[in-house]
Amino acid sequence: MKKSYKVDVDCANCAAKMEAAVKATPGVQDAVLNFMLLKLKVTFEEGADPQEVMGRCQAAVAKLDDDFKIYC
Repeated sequence: MKKSYKVDVDCANCAAKMEAAVKATPGVQDAVLNFMLLKLKVTFEEGADPQEVMGRCQAAVAKLDDDFKIYC
């Protein structure tokens, strides 16, 4: 399953860090963050609960910087 989310990130380097953190989250098969559009496209692993996985993604991103936000 694929879903798209709005994000709040202020530089391209930070966006790359955010994308890497989301990709490393269990339950995420792939993630692509488009810095110009401020959109994160997430492909979830089969059987994963998107709401639960995104909660873990938000926690992983918050560890990097308090200003990073994913709007679910």
